[in-house]
Amino acid sequence: MTVFATPDLTAASYSAALFGLIATSVLLLMGTAWTRGHWKLVITLCACSTIVGAIASFEARAAWSSGAVPIVYHYVGWVISMPIQVLALFFFARTVGEVSVGLFWRLLVVSVLMIFFRYLGEAGYMNATLAFLIGLIFWLYILGELFFGRMDAVITASLQKPVIRSYFWLRLIVTVGWAIYPLGNFITSFGGYDDGGALSVAYNLADFLNRMAFGAAMLSAAMLAAPSERSAAEQG
Repeated sequence: MTVFATPDLTAASYSAALFGLIATSVLLLMGTAWTRGHWKLVITLCACSTIVGAIASFEARAAWSSGAVPIVYHYVGWVISMPIQVLALFFFARTVGEVSVGLFWRLLVVSVLMIFFRYLGEAGYMNATLAFLIGLIFWLYILGELFFGRMDAVITASLQKPVIRSYFWLRLIVTVGWAIYPLGNFITSFGGYDDGGALSVAYNLADFLNRMAFGAAMLSAAMLAAPSERSAAEQG
């Protein structure tokens, strides 16, 4: 009986994430034709996030062939895709109510700085403890806006059940799913962990929740909210 070598699970996880992100991107781009005008931007932003994630996974998988993935490969994708997702949440709230432009800029700047400081700490360009704490504060600020800020108030007041239900899952993804990133940052910065591929596998699996499920939840909200919005427009 032939005994095959143990498969490269890290490379397989990059492939799984790559294929899943491509499939999700196609679905979301097709979904822009199934939704009303003001939802199109939200879905397109989610598609942009998954496209960036797919490109980052492709490049990281190629780099893994040498036996290691540089830290910057993870952060280059995150610094683009995560702010895009935060902005998708902002425009998600604007589909049902008024949210200030000031909040738009705050969320954009905070989300970029959150990733930037984590990178500085993990790459050794800044004190790891200080960088980790700053990144954590920025993440907590985003969560504060989602749970207690204007976006939460607008969505709750909308009384649109599909939107409220999807917002619940979106906040859960940003809270639980995104926790893998500061956790990984903490392990590598303070635990002296030398990633042999396990952390990359965890990040790739997190993409199924943080990018793919995130986009699917947005698309679901857009499609389920369409009938109620149409009825409201006809009554108006």
